Amino acid sequence: MEEELFPISEQEFEVCIAGCDEAGRGPLAGPVVAACVVLPRDFPFEILDDSKKLTEKERLSAEATIRRLATAYAISSVSHKTIDETDILRSSLLAMARSLEKVRRTVKVDLVLVDGNRTFDSDIPVKAIVKGDSKIPEIMAASILAKTERDRLMRLADRKWPQYGYAEHKGYPTRKHIAALEAYGPSPIERKTFHLKKKEEDATPLL
Repeated sequence: MEEELFPISEQEFEVCIAGCDEAGRGPLAGPVVAACVVLPRDFPFEILDDSKKLTEKERLSAEATIRRLATAYAISSVSHKTIDETDILRSSLLAMARSLEKVRRTVKVDLVLVDGNRTFDSDIPVKAIVKGDSKIPEIMAASILAKTERDRLMRLADRKWPQYGYAEHKGYPTRKHIAALEAYGPSPIERKTFHLKKKEEDATPLL
């Protein structure tokens, strides 16, 4: 009798959550890349973490699993030219918004969780989660896809402009990158509105 009165399944009340994150806000060169991910309830969540805390091997393994098992995912990038024309924050939010719209073509999203403290405009609720890439599985997955895709793009850039060492530092302001800029000038994918701080401590990537 109860099933006849209430024929709607429990799953129809579930909220579909999408997670968004980006990679590439800190570099001096290349695009900013963002991803949006929706995960199923039976996803192997133990493989996820903030992409920066995973080794490259772990990221690539997790990336393959996310691409295979995610309910939906999408990746978008915004070029260095657009970053120069607007700014890195707007470009990061734009990349995430584009990724979300791609995901929404395949699934109905009820809530979007974004890493950080800023959100983009949408006709569905979007909530910013500080350090969300260490807390929210969907954001962790998005951070992994964004990071691995951007690294892949920078390795391709390295083939075209090997003197800059993009495959190694991915465009971040390391000593090697700064030395290459001083020796060869900016490459075609350098962000012209980003200013170098010539300090020895800039040898490590600024994430």
